[in-house]
Amino acid sequence: MRPTRPLLLAAATATVLSVTSLAAPALAEDGGTDAPTTSAIGLTDGTLDWGVKESFRRYISGPIAGGSITVADGAETNDDGGYRFTEGTGTYDPTTHAVDTGFDGSVHFLGHGGELDLKLAELRVVTEGTTGSIVADVTVAGTTTEDVEFASLDLSAVAPGRGEGGAMVFEDIPATLTEDGAEAFEYHGTPMYQPGTALDAATLTVTPVAEEPEEPEEPGAPEEPGTPEQPGTPQEPEQPGAPEGPQNPAPEEPENPEDPGTQDPDTQDPDTSGTVQEGRLDWGVKESFRSYVTGPIAGGDVELSGGATEIADGYRFPAAGGEFDPEAPALDAEFTGGVRFLGHEGALDLRFSELAIEIDGTEGELIADVSSKDRTSGEVTEYDALTVAELDIPADALNPVDDVLTLDAVPATLTADGAEAFGGFYSAGEELDPVTVTVALVEGADLGDDNRNDDDGDDTGGPSTQTGARGGATGGALASTGASGDLPAALGTAAALTAIGALAYGATRRRLTPES
Repeated sequence: MRPTRPLLLAAATATVLSVTSLAAPALAEDGGTDAPTTSAIGLTDGTLDWGVKESFRRYISGPIAGGSITVADGAETNDDGGYRFTEGTGTYDPTTHAVDTGFDGSVHFLGHGGELDLKLAELRVVTEGTTGSIVADVTVAGTTTEDVEFASLDLSAVAPGRGEGGAMVFEDIPATLTEDGAEAFEYHGTPMYQPGTALDAATLTVTPVAEEPEEPEEPGAPEEPGTPEQPGTPQEPEQPGAPEGPQNPAPEEPENPEDPGTQDPDTQDPDTSGTVQEGRLDWGVKESFRSYVTGPIAGGDVELSGGATEIADGYRFPAAGGEFDPEAPALDAEFTGGVRFLGHEGALDLRFSELAIEIDGTEGELIADVSSKDRTSGEVTEYDALTVAELDIPADALNPVDDVLTLDAVPATLTADGAEAFGGFYSAGEELDPVTVTVALVEGADLGDDNRNDDDGDDTGGPSTQTGARGGATGGALASTGASGDLPAALGTAAALTAIGALAYGATRRRLTPES
């Protein structure tokens, strides 16, 4: 039986402590309390790279909010637009596996002429088991609440790497918005994001503090070596016997192969080339854009036409026809229906219709007729058969099963032409919602179960239409977690704990607009 994660963590930490002499007897696997108390290991030269939420940054500096973002107090802006919080110091307790590291720096978001006012400062990272949090002092419209647990961290799949100077790096830790953090994003009484919304991933870098090594004991005088025994006389080797003659095995009679003409037709490869008989294309355009359009800022809605229907993660467009060539392999398929986004009392008007996909091997394109209204001039531009997105087709994806070809959640990225049609909301290369295509190549083929109609309520994008939070970016106090007190935590996985101890040991020996 595999040991449970708490036992693995305890065992890994015990191994580290016994090797490094940072503790006396190693901790028991059952986590008993008889182990002696050990001193905490200091952490220094820490940095926290975190952009809060990319779509929120773009929204603030975009044409709708028309705002600004200011970093101060030691924070820096990274090349990717995120932020680096510096001069991190803290401790790792090898007895309780607690990590608590604080950083210098602040970031201040201002938008809508100052009506949206949010500042994060005094950031800290704490963890417990495979989970953790980013804690910050949050200032909303001039009112500061200290030690707000702003984001939750998931360390379950994060392994430590090595950085400069022996630093330990925990890269791309998934982060999600907490309930208290969601209150900070409220605008005009409506929360822009719901608890559980995905935030930017965080990267934590820390270095164990060097300690004075103990003086080594004087080595004793070596013992006099004894007189070696004389080797005995080697025995004469035995003469090898004559090899036995090889046997002549009688060849087996080969079995008569089946006549290929009599093979069961059900076992022969079917001919899957031909016309697309029926099918569907599932695509949500971009989840954060959908949420923005129907949220409190744009105050708009979404219209479907021509047979398109709404599903939990976007929209469904019925197949209108197409051809599949298994030799290339290649697929061209067309779909009916359209989706239209309306917001800002009609100033935002964007429509996609007559969707199609063209795939040749591992290269693919999502094509559509697009109608886009310029938000400033009000001029409407029509694009026919525009390549909206490039599709990343996996190898061997064009392989039908039971006369049905399925491409599930194919990554899609916005093209330069698509970005122009979006009216500057997004740049070329922006990730769009994935595309799922299911087409039948013969009449009556089973397209499979449709399990996409149950809304899971997940919101990883921009402003949501849900309401009910208190406080927020326009004023009001946030609940404090009391995090300035005891926040015992564990740094992720067994590998993380082992790495901390190993780095500490090495240090000792060396003396150490909106996508919202």
